[in-house]
Amino acid sequence: MAAPQVFSIAQSPITCHAFNGDRTQLALSLNDNNINIYTQQGKEWQLADTLSEHDKTITSIDWAPLTDRIVTASQDRNAYVWSQSLDPDTGRMVWKPTLVLLRINRAATFVRWSPNEDKFAVGSGARTIAICSFDPENNWWVARHLKKPIRSTVLSVDWHPNNVLLAAGSADMKARVFSAYIKDVDKRPAPTVWGEKLPFNTVCGEYASPTGGWVHAVGFSPSGDTLAFASHDSSISIVYPGGPTIYTIRLQSLPYVTLTWTAEDMLVAAGHDCHPVVYSGGPGGWSLAGTLDDTLGATKTGSTRAGTVGRLNTAAFNAFRNADTRGHTAETVTDTELHTIHQNTITSVRPYEKGAGGAVTRVSTSGVDGKLVIWNVSAMSVGGLTGRLGAMRM
Repeated sequence: MAAPQVFSIAQSPITCHAFNGDRTQLALSLNDNNINIYTQQGKEWQLADTLSEHDKTITSIDWAPLTDRIVTASQDRNAYVWSQSLDPDTGRMVWKPTLVLLRINRAATFVRWSPNEDKFAVGSGARTIAICSFDPENNWWVARHLKKPIRSTVLSVDWHPNNVLLAAGSADMKARVFSAYIKDVDKRPAPTVWGEKLPFNTVCGEYASPTGGWVHAVGFSPSGDTLAFASHDSSISIVYPGGPTIYTIRLQSLPYVTLTWTAEDMLVAAGHDCHPVVYSGGPGGWSLAGTLDDTLGATKTGSTRAGTVGRLNTAAFNAFRNADTRGHTAETVTDTELHTIHQNTITSVRPYEKGAGGAVTRVSTSGVDGKLVIWNVSAMSVGGLTGRLGAMRM
């Protein structure tokens, strides 16, 4: 399998990232109120532009691949849609923002364009999801609210391929599927496994975290017939609504905060354990397939080191564990580097490239360590990953 591409973008955390349609440009936020636009020059990403309109930290970015518009959400309770237009003074293409009327009184936490790119969803701390569509008469974006029965901050959203259904994970320990049908925007959707009659704000499914953890990430499978969500109780659940059947995988590692599907039978999740993990399965069951990270590759000296991967295998952690279980306190901590490429929490994993059949062949991750990594998943299979399972303890 090809080695991952590693880019050290900054010394500060990368909160979120998104690529444009042909993957020649990258938008990300370095845990502040600016959107940095990078262009690829050779094997490096060079800063090309900085978009400054938000007053507080940007929480989420999404880049529409077809219409080439960027949408951003921020703790300042605002969202902006950025589009390029010609500057008559300089003759250059510049990014200009359009304010979105979210009508929320808490931070905007997460944003995603719909598959048709004619609307987008914004999660918030106001126990509300704003479904935003363009009003051509007034030349602005207006929002309709999904409220009931959300009881806490919305942490993530994901669109169904039919452009109508929306999955949401929130801090009330629930993953839900809503109808976000807007009469003037959407065509009447065909029946799905989630239901037939889908007026706005219909709850098509509600699923609790197994042991009461915040639902950090949700995602529909490519067909939209399956839902996956990751919780703060170190579990990942896959839902087949026809049964309904729910497969829950409990982890011995730290929780995941982000996930993405690569095919109908495979997904990638990542989070506080600092390496992307692959799960595979189907209606008959799901299981851990392995990790995309070479457990022996990301070392300071370049030599190979045996052991587990992730944050739970640092020398500092081992020192505390020995002091607690064995009473050893004289051990000196000399190495705090993780045995992974990412050296801190992975904040976002997103599809990067798709193959001819529509399956995702590469994914990108960004993290608190300021790194952007592109991983090859085209050769992933249970058999191809078993060699790495021996070095993992999940």
